[in-house]
Amino acid sequence: MSEWVLAYHGFDPAAEGLREALCTLANGYQGTRGAAPESAADDVHYPGTYIAGVYNRLSSDVAGRIVQNEDLVNVPNWLPTTFRIEGGDWFDLAGVDILDYRQTLDLRRGMLTRLIRFRDGAERVTRLAERRLVSMADPHVAALQTTLEPENWSGRVEVRCALDGRVTTDGVARYRSLNGDHLVPVADGHNGDVMWLQVETQQSRVRIAEAARVGVEGAARVDRGFDRADGWVGTLLTLDVAAGTPVTVQKVVAIYTSRDPGISESLEAARVGADRAGDFDALLNRHALAWRRMWGRSSITVDGSGDLALNVHLFHLLQVCSDHVADLDVGMPARGLHGEAYRGHVFWDELFAFPFLNTHFPLVARSLLMYRYRRLPAARWAAGEAGYAGAMFPWQSGSDGDEETQRVHLNPKSGRWLPDNSRLQRHVNVAIAYNVWQYYQATGDMQFLCHYGGELILDIARFLSSLASYNRVTDRYEITGVMGPDEYHDAYPDSDHPGVDNNSYTNVMTVWVMRRAFDVLRLLPEQRRLELRECLALGGAELERFADICHRMYVPFRDGMVEAFQGYGDLAELDWDGLRARHGDIRRLDRVLESEGDSPNRYQASKQAGGLAMLSYLLSDQEITDILHDLGYDCDDECIERTIAYNLARTSHGSTLSAAVYTWVLARRDPERAWGFFRDALASDLADMQGGTTREGIHLGAMAATVDLVRRGYTGMRLGEDAMRLDPRLPDGLDTMSMEFRYRGHTGTLTFHRDRLTLDLHQSELTPMTIVVGGRTESVRPGQTTELPLPPDRC
Repeated sequence: MSEWVLAYHGFDPAAEGLREALCTLANGYQGTRGAAPESAADDVHYPGTYIAGVYNRLSSDVAGRIVQNEDLVNVPNWLPTTFRIEGGDWFDLAGVDILDYRQTLDLRRGMLTRLIRFRDGAERVTRLAERRLVSMADPHVAALQTTLEPENWSGRVEVRCALDGRVTTDGVARYRSLNGDHLVPVADGHNGDVMWLQVETQQSRVRIAEAARVGVEGAARVDRGFDRADGWVGTLLTLDVAAGTPVTVQKVVAIYTSRDPGISESLEAARVGADRAGDFDALLNRHALAWRRMWGRSSITVDGSGDLALNVHLFHLLQVCSDHVADLDVGMPARGLHGEAYRGHVFWDELFAFPFLNTHFPLVARSLLMYRYRRLPAARWAAGEAGYAGAMFPWQSGSDGDEETQRVHLNPKSGRWLPDNSRLQRHVNVAIAYNVWQYYQATGDMQFLCHYGGELILDIARFLSSLASYNRVTDRYEITGVMGPDEYHDAYPDSDHPGVDNNSYTNVMTVWVMRRAFDVLRLLPEQRRLELRECLALGGAELERFADICHRMYVPFRDGMVEAFQGYGDLAELDWDGLRARHGDIRRLDRVLESEGDSPNRYQASKQAGGLAMLSYLLSDQEITDILHDLGYDCDDECIERTIAYNLARTSHGSTLSAAVYTWVLARRDPERAWGFFRDALASDLADMQGGTTREGIHLGAMAATVDLVRRGYTGMRLGEDAMRLDPRLPDGLDTMSMEFRYRGHTGTLTFHRDRLTLDLHQSELTPMTIVVGGRTESVRPGQTTELPLPPDRC
């Protein structure tokens, strides 16, 4: 298949949920799963439409206690379109003989197509063609075009188009015992060829309005009727059709909410939007043009073409983090706008998307950081309530920045509800500080650093400083009672207290944040620096503590290696072979062990990359060793190598992020093994390697990470205040790679060959750009093309 077309042949009910997630169309503002228009939610299908930032909170009875959960809401389904022939049954794939079935996702244009040829019980053969888009040109518009062509019959067809507000948010099986009835009907109606529906979320009181304009082409006669029920409106078209003559129904939909700026009222905006939108072809032209611009700024060419899996990953990243996000107050949901897993919450997964966004869509990156900044008051309150200083951001964030991590979670393998301590992953704060700093490094946006980013970094540094406690016996600072990125250790064996002590990733990155706090104070203009210190009451004693932490933080070592956390080496070794023999796939080791009455807390086993592996993803080896040396620890390249190998052998890869991180870590250490991890990372969602999780929403962080691997991992790109540094090492079998970039206002194209690098810097009025390749520094003027040879060991 083309590297730009994701195609499915034949209808497979068992795979439909996966296809629906992977064929989701979105534009940053809204997203709609690739469900069949005639389908309703059942064991095969799950139509879902989501609007970025529209959450609602409901109470549920869970294991005998009342808990509250906030969900990204499944809003009214705008897709419903079906038909019946001569008064028979409404169209259902299960009720006809499918002669041909093909579904394709055109990645270049963001269009989903379904072509079906079927025979019904009366031996009538019919062709059905559907085209669907969620406009990248107008974030409020979506459209569906349906064409019917009788082959061997003529007669009467009824077509029913509807807007369905009776949907619930129950697309994830393990959440279905929880309350998912978020919508209350408000208004509905019709006028001419436009119908509309308005609902309101129960708790957050967001009004959501959808209006659809329904038109017909090619029918000699059309009778139009209107029907409604509570929370549902429909248009019924009665058509006379003739053999060999296609008839097309167009459904153009506008969606608005009461959160949208620039409108007086959501229902009126939707009605006007549907009425004024063009026909399907006009919408498609503008939509395709918008996609062409996006691909022009971000596509990656490998050996003269591209890779389908990589393009799919980039496509979904662009759909969720499009330019439209720059106008919204939203974060990046870990599962995109593709499903309801993780309840649509924002985690640390954005960490893996920022490197791409910083250099291709900096306004989007800035907006995602502003989502965090606007929730700074909530983070400060949370820190104070927990007895800390500064700002403590939640592990799971939703509408208002409160901690949305549930207190209990369901293990689907055992059916038991268990305590959820994942809110102890304080390293989400490190990720936010890291994202702020990397954004500044890539863009040089001093205004953002002065007014927003610097405050974020300083308040996160204050929180991490207060999280650390000084141990007089060891003369070291320690951080106790946390969870690290490995995620499988939320307590010591048989302990009554959650969390582990001195997670090496958290401790080292805390020092990194302290260093960036001093960089911020160095970079800010004097007046702003004084204002910010006064506003935060950041005194000299607190800064002295920051500096002391930079030299006295405790990092656990054992047997010449960096320990994952203090006491990790005392845990038992796991019988990996025995578990695989009993359970087969043991990637979700936590669920497997719990089903046996056991816990990963007892073993040296990790879900995904943590410790030095995760540190190596964010920092260069030189940065890691510099921090450790400043702390008084002797850690060289051999120490790093041994530690990574030790932890890799004890990782179950229960997260799609794991393969991506280990690809990065091994790319220059063991290229052949790294390439295997990279192919696994590319296939993680396309092949649903987690065993059914992709149908609940794609893993956006993992998709972003694979894009970043190609852009930075294999090019060795590091962005600093003074220069772009490159150290390319293309893997075997990859001879050329080309990509667009943005760096501190400059735009251009980088092309990597096995023996040379070409930089084509676009014309501008900026000063020359500095690039460092293999120790050689070049100053490149805008409009200039420069070719630099690569040392032989880079091939």
